[in-house]
Amino acid sequence: MHTLLVTLLVIVSIGLILCVLLQSGKSAGLSGAIAGGAEQLFGKQKARGLDLVLHRMTIVLSVLFFILTLSVTYFGL
Repeated sequence: MHTLLVTLLVIVSIGLILCVLLQSGKSAGLSGAIAGGAEQLFGKQKARGLDLVLHRMTIVLSVLFFILTLSVTYFGL
């Protein structure tokens, strides 16, 4: 059981890394970081297409990563 969970954790980790790296950046530099935060806070620009899919996949994979990490810790004891 522990080996299966660790294998799934590695696969989900690689998928999560790929999803984050494939997402497009909002802007560059410090001014871009401030503007990107403001856009996200006030919902100025909605994500569409591939960015929306990658955003949702990132959320799902991060939840799976959290659950699998706790499971590996619990069953590893």
